[in-house]
Amino acid sequence: MMRSKLLPAILFALPFFLSFSSDSTTSKAKLEGAWRQTVASAEGEVAHVLLFSGRYFSLTAHMAENGAFLSTKGGSWRLDGETLKVSYEFDTADSARVGTSEEWIVSLKDSKLVLEGRGLDPAPWKALDAGASTTLSGPWLFSGRERDGQVTRRDTNQPRKTMKILSGARFQWIAYNTETKQFFGTGGGSYTAEDGVYTENIEFFSRDNSRVGAQLRFEFEVDGNDWHHRGKSSAGEPMYEVWSRRE
Repeated sequence: MMRSKLLPAILFALPFFLSFSSDSTTSKAKLEGAWRQTVASAEGEVAHVLLFSGRYFSLTAHMAENGAFLSTKGGSWRLDGETLKVSYEFDTADSARVGTSEEWIVSLKDSKLVLEGRGLDPAPWKALDAGASTTLSGPWLFSGRERDGQVTRRDTNQPRKTMKILSGARFQWIAYNTETKQFFGTGGGSYTAEDGVYTENIEFFSRDNSRVGAQLRFEFEVDGNDWHHRGKSSAGEPMYEVWSRRE
């Protein structure tokens, strides 16, 4: 008799328990998107921005006040329980890490991310876009350019790559070579993609800090796995680029 009275109460409480506990469980879907961590340094506050998009990620540091670029690293990632396995394709602070892998311990609670691993600060990361997405969200590789009315395509399987990672509200491009471990440049910030107009707001740019604060506007369309956009480069030159989704 006692058992029959208790059972309905237990079943009633179970959904609440599952709902309360679910945020502490990390999943790939919960990690997808952009995260920010701010850490104090002798030179001032340093902003760390972490992007997870598809199978690829980037982690960039720049000065919070003026966007001065400090470092970036990234590559592919895979979640196994509470272990985040990362493999590096680029690392400006230590190129010897290119081609190597390591593991981070990850926990997610109350929409804040905590990572433990080599060179990582224990301060929590705050979500920047809460898993939002646009038609351009995902990893892309530069695959073509129009010149004199003709689009010249590029093999995206070669070691020399330019990858662009987009979450729902943040973007970063990175130019690098996985074979020689060279790094050529990067830039990023926030973006919008609405009604065929793609707009970048630059918050860091490794080649020229004076470009921080600039806004670039492009017309764009997605055709299958290709993203076409045309406008003007950060140097003010006309451009038409093609990017292809990276699997």
